[in-house]
Amino acid sequence: MKKLIIAALLVVGMTSFAQNKKEMGTRHDRAEMEKFTPEQRNQLMLKKMTLELDLNASQQKEMAKVIAENSAKREARMKEMKANKDSNTKPTSDEMFARKNRMLDEQIAMKERMRKILNPEQFKKWEDMKGKRHHGMKKRMMHHNDGKPVNMDDKK
Repeated sequence: MKKLIIAALLVVGMTSFAQNKKEMGTRHDRAEMEKFTPEQRNQLMLKKMTLELDLNASQQKEMAKVIAENSAKREARMKEMKANKDSNTKPTSDEMFARKNRMLDEQIAMKERMRKILNPEQFKKWEDMKGKRHHGMKKRMMHHNDGKPVNMDDKK
């Protein structure tokens, strides 16, 4: 009986350890990316896009500009969100509307810029990559919400 209990505890312990290791992998990757400077992150993103979309030299130059601009905007938004969180102020519905409206305008502008930089085949592949990334984000959000469906547009 004693051996059975010890064996059961070992199985449960190993199972939970294996699950934690899987989750730690994604967190570890994210932590590694945060250690890089913004320029290094931009360079890595550009190289990844070059490999996936087979960008030529002129496309790489244009994409480097786009990535740098997006990175700067993202950093500014992160600082703004952190300041709001630290001051415990909740945005009004008008501010939320303005923020969502601005984000959608930026997405439209980004799509148009990408359409000008990439050829039609590359653009389609970029759209597919974006869709997969969005799907992965939704899946991660669901995992953190105990399996309940999450509408990413209705985040609190």
